Amino acid sequence: MHQFEESVYELIVEASTKLPGDVRRAVNRGRALENRATRAGLAMSTIAQNIRMAEEQVSPICQDTGMLTFIVHTPVGANQIEMKKAIYAAVKRATKEGKLRSNSVDSLTGANSGDNLGPGTPVIHFEQWEQDGIDIRLILKGGGCENKNIQYSLPTELEGLGRAGRDLDGIRKCILHAVYQAQGQGCSAGFLGVGIGGDRTTGYELAKQQLFRPLDDVNPNPDLDRLERYILETANQLGIGTMGFGGEVTLLGCKIGAINRLPASFFVSVAYNCWAFRRQGVEIDPATGAIREWLYERGSEVPVEELEEAIETGAASEESQAPARREIMLHTPVTEEQIRSLRVGDVVVIHGEMHTGRDALHKYLMDHDAPLDLNGAVIYHCGPVMLKDDEGWHVKAAGPTTSIREEPYQGDIMKKFGIRAVIGKGGMGPKTLAALKEHGGVYLNAIGGAAQYYAECIKKVNGVDFMEFGVPEAMWHLEVEGFAAIVTMDSHGDSLHEGVEKDSLMKLAAFKEPVFK
Repeated sequence: MHQFEESVYELIVEASTKLPGDVRRAVNRGRALENRATRAGLAMSTIAQNIRMAEEQVSPICQDTGMLTFIVHTPVGANQIEMKKAIYAAVKRATKEGKLRSNSVDSLTGANSGDNLGPGTPVIHFEQWEQDGIDIRLILKGGGCENKNIQYSLPTELEGLGRAGRDLDGIRKCILHAVYQAQGQGCSAGFLGVGIGGDRTTGYELAKQQLFRPLDDVNPNPDLDRLERYILETANQLGIGTMGFGGEVTLLGCKIGAINRLPASFFVSVAYNCWAFRRQGVEIDPATGAIREWLYERGSEVPVEELEEAIETGAASEESQAPARREIMLHTPVTEEQIRSLRVGDVVVIHGEMHTGRDALHKYLMDHDAPLDLNGAVIYHCGPVMLKDDEGWHVKAAGPTTSIREEPYQGDIMKKFGIRAVIGKGGMGPKTLAALKEHGGVYLNAIGGAAQYYAECIKKVNGVDFMEFGVPEAMWHLEVEGFAAIVTMDSHGDSLHEGVEKDSLMKLAAFKEPVFK
């Protein structure tokens, strides 16, 4: 079992640090379609850089290494109890070595286990089969995209699309609506797994299972094959684009499966996955525990240079096609005057100290004082991967988390403490936008999933507060140089996110009429 544990550990590291070949090719195709001078083009370029950096440094592609889900097929008679123990040991080791972020928290107290182990985590599904190998597949699906999963019960009324009935065309409408409602909050351009039928539980399970299919396979059901191709083409006409910035590429893949259902129930379940589509699998020899074969093309087999080349050779790569953008340098602390001068579309490059803050911190600050002066400060919605040695703490991965979760708190906290800027991904809502205008604040959208790109900008960890919240939720004080993000909500009442959502809703309505009869 020692070699089996080592093989599982190797699988985890591969999945966390290298995108598989079929996903890289999909990202490559997406980059070729985006204008490199646009916000979406800039985001795609950053994504490609991050893919290369994660592979070279053997560090997490995205700091949110998600809920680990293992699908394990074993020969009859294999000891699944011992296998589970070995999987737990491999997960614990990968967390300790910074290949995974500690993501398992008590649902009632919020306490972080610190090792990704606890009731329900990781998820392990065992199934026997009449073959002689052990087949283990793993997906790392982060919270940002997991929160954009959605389930529909047909018939239903859908915004922009009208009635969706209990037929293939109703399914079509549900899937398009799932893309629309995700916007940029799930780190688009993304991938969909869709489950038709079952009950509420098995429908979602089927949807997630679809994400294990290779992107270049062909659905054996002709109707579903046609629907997969239709969704991929049509979703990219909604104009949501990479990170929800607007653009040509919103979806990179769609896989659909169907199972039987009860006569009274008709569920369409959608599992949304971000561009950092981390899944891998291995076949293991049951006698030795060693890896016989990798089940998906390994990332190193598709040179990342091909991804970077796409930005030069793409048909839409003329810089003249996109408006010029301003690049503004800011040193913290930031003044209201500096913030008021910023406009949606500006690229802001930050130097100085910033502070991380997620759900636990925002809730705490509503009723308590901050541990330091935050007047003119920048708050970063980020739960980093951190390692500590004799020299202190080091940042191993530090991309943004989805900001909308902080909508109930953000505006009040900015005004209470004098915070001038928040950085995250996916944008925020009307309450925060109103506070930015009143107080003189700005929202900066970083590139979701680009954990290595941003970790490179962090030069020093100045300190930490609230470690009792757990590493991801603690308040880290970080010294940064050249940390770039895009203004998407400004102090003048403008929101790029609001504009893209309204525009995509208008485009969604164009697909209201039946297509599949």
